[in-house]
Amino acid sequence: MLWIPFAGAISEAAGTILEKTVLRKRKINYKIYTVFSFLAIVLVSLPLLYFFWKLSPEAYETKNFIILLFVIVTSIIANLLMFYSLKRENVTELEPLRLFQPLFVILLAFAIYSTERNFSILIVALIASGALIFSHLRKHHLQFNKYLVAALLASLFFAIELVASRAILPYYSGITFYFIRCAAIFIFTFAIFRSSPKYIDKTSGFLILVTGAIWVFYRVVLYYGYLTYGVIFTTLLFILAPIFIYIFARIFLKEKLNWRNIISAIIIVACVAYAIWANPI
Repeated sequence: MLWIPFAGAISEAAGTILEKTVLRKRKINYKIYTVFSFLAIVLVSLPLLYFFWKLSPEAYETKNFIILLFVIVTSIIANLLMFYSLKRENVTELEPLRLFQPLFVILLAFAIYSTERNFSILIVALIASGALIFSHLRKHHLQFNKYLVAALLASLFFAIELVASRAILPYYSGITFYFIRCAAIFIFTFAIFRSSPKYIDKTSGFLILVTGAIWVFYRVVLYYGYLTYGVIFTTLLFILAPIFIYIFARIFLKEKLNWRNIISAIIIVACVAYAIWANPI
């Protein structure tokens, strides 16, 4: 089943590039994009619920319901921050900061869940994350601006959301959980932004729908990995996504790669290879 996390990493890269294409080329406000991207996810998920609906009685317990609400709130914050930064920064510039997300996930999971305390994987994750930070260095320091700070904060909130989600995932199917999460976010963001479909042309609408389908696949694979292989091991495998993002950004968005990107990619591949060797699936 090793292909599953790799497929998830590729889908994450593809989804990110399509998001960037719509936000940059179609001149759509990031608030509008937030609303309609979650609507697309809801529409894609709806027919799948007929086959994969699962909601255990434990999901209705007060503690688990509060965790679900917490997941929804942190997801809203994370997505708004990330779309805000994607609107103005090159994908290859954001990726080192986006990779703080798996680092945050691993550290939080390591601290919270006793079953996730694997020191060898933790060290490998630190090395992989450090490699991407290195790839962003310019003149021996990080060139931060408000958009890059927003991307860093988004990574933190996404990590908090994912680690919190792990606590209640056993009570849902992946599709059910993601549908509930995204439907709630769509309702909330639509109520705030009051976005109109008139701002979405047909081409952009199609790309948003395709991106929604990609994110559904990505999250279902991610949740499956969490439950089957653990949060930390799955997260490490998904660190491969930035490599695909670099490649896709170069091919489709014509963004330039530098030697730091290439070196960091080699280090990440080596870290993932070690993780697979040390913890075979």
